Amino acid sequence: MKSVLLIGQSNMAGRGFLYEVTPLYNERIFMLRNGRWQMMAEPVHFDRPVAGVGPAASFAQAWCNTNPKEQIGLIPCAEGGSSIEEWNVEGILFRHTITEAKYALENSELIAILWHQGESDSHSGQYKSYYQKLDVIVNRLRKELGALDVPFIIGGLGDYLGKSAFGLNCTEYELVNQELRRYAENNDNCYFVTGEKLYPNPDGIHINAESQRRFGIRYFEAYRTKSNVNKPLEDEAQMVAALFEKEHTVTEKRYIASKQFALGKLSLEEVMRVLS
Repeated sequence: MKSVLLIGQSNMAGRGFLYEVTPLYNERIFMLRNGRWQMMAEPVHFDRPVAGVGPAASFAQAWCNTNPKEQIGLIPCAEGGSSIEEWNVEGILFRHTITEAKYALENSELIAILWHQGESDSHSGQYKSYYQKLDVIVNRLRKELGALDVPFIIGGLGDYLGKSAFGLNCTEYELVNQELRRYAENNDNCYFVTGEKLYPNPDGIHINAESQRRFGIRYFEAYRTKSNVNKPLEDEAQMVAALFEKEHTVTEKRYIASKQFALGKLSLEEVMRVLS
């Protein structure tokens, strides 16, 4: 099985409202939970009770569409509200990530690291030390995980920041984006993905569910082409729609029915008909 490491802050963990998009279910996509690979269901992260849709599910589904006979596992390690300093290599977030990733690598091959972080560093001149701090993190990750050639894909901050609600404090997001882009351009196997024309929840800081679906497609395009994605992709809506073209397998139907039963949305008789 292939695997993908997910790190950063809340927009990697996902805060898109679950009810706003069609769920993604695929028996070939897994997530690491309690040391076991479980079939993916959003939210992939549980860093907060409000965790929701992030970019990982659409990335994984796009990957499956181009690798129809393989499986992929998601390693969720993002932490909402975390600053670049909190990701220092001696800190708990980095140490936890290494532990989870090494566990996952016992029976998977790491093919990508997805990073989205920077909202917490978009003020008070913190962008000035961002490049150096990120460089230390990336190099230690590669060393610890034996991942020298694994693509490190960097998501840009949304251009909606600095305009409303909680996003008002992100007055220097463009300067952080410059550092993120510069890092990708200056380092091998690093790629930048634009956050341009993504849209927020009403809180003004978290990417909404529909935009997260498109963001995941952009991440995958950077992975697939091994190049920066500097502008929104053409026909992103159609690309997202294509994620749902497959019919659910028997295993997926049973998984969905069991989940609906547990949520009180199916009767015992209805779920038994699906399981039989």
